[in-house]
Amino acid sequence: MNPKNNKPLVVAAFLCAVAALLHVGCIVFGGDWYRFFGAGEAMASMAEQGLWYPSIVTSTIVVILFIWSLYGLSGAGVIKRLTLTKLALVIISSIFLLRGVSFVGLMPLFPYKESENSLTFWLVSSGICLFIGSLFAIGTYQQWSRWVSDNSDGQ
Repeated sequence: MNPKNNKPLVVAAFLCAVAALLHVGCIVFGGDWYRFFGAGEAMASMAEQGLWYPSIVTSTIVVILFIWSLYGLSGAGVIKRLTLTKLALVIISSIFLLRGVSFVGLMPLFPYKESENSLTFWLVSSGICLFIGSLFAIGTYQQWSRWVSDNSDGQ
């Protein structure tokens, strides 16, 4: 790995890729995986019935997480610079951090039912989002001055 690579962005990219693969596992392995990862009984039941909705929603999340992983690697200099890397990393950081801190406001939108969206789910998922968002934010901050001095992409 190039010593100029940004470790927080590399780790954030790796964690996004892992999260994407775990979501693929939900699609492949079905209801039990949806339940285990806190998607709720409704999603698990729909998956077990072979309905398309859980797979479409989960596939969308997979694509987004893989794209975010690529942007992390791009920002870190591991892969070729992608279009609008700086803007994308600021948005990605913001989304993860906002999700991490806004769970108290989000919880009422997803009322607790047996086996669904427990407090443990909200605390764990919010903590993970805060951690990944912090890595993206720290990595973006560390890289920013290098981008400004390079001014290689005109962003």
